[in-house]
Amino acid sequence: MIRLEHANLVVNDIEPTLAFLQAAFPHWQVRTSGLSTWYDKPRKWLHFGDDFTFITLNDNGDGAPRDLEGHAPGLAHLGFTVTNIERLVERLKKNGYTPSVALDTQGYRRNVSEES
Repeated sequence: MIRLEHANLVVNDIEPTLAFLQAAFPHWQVRTSGLSTWYDKPRKWLHFGDDFTFITLNDNGDGAPRDLEGHAPGLAHLGFTVTNIERLVERLKKNGYTPSVALDTQGYRRNVSEES
């Protein structure tokens, strides 16, 4: 068996990313955090998740994030399944986000993202 244990993301600022993830995944928590150096650059990092899966956030990002409307290599998105998408949308709204819900091209999945 193979399963995804974690994804490791580099961000410019951990706090807004963590706030969004906490709104989306209220059952997850910060598992551990610390300070380290990555190729001579200091960084804060944390693991946010549950006993099975987590997302690592590192604050040593430089520059603008990848343009998702472009074609540059890199991570485009992470996909998660939820049992109640309406509850997720309401939770995001209550936390100050403006979710956009779209039906994918296959017609059976709905995608939720933050409107820019």
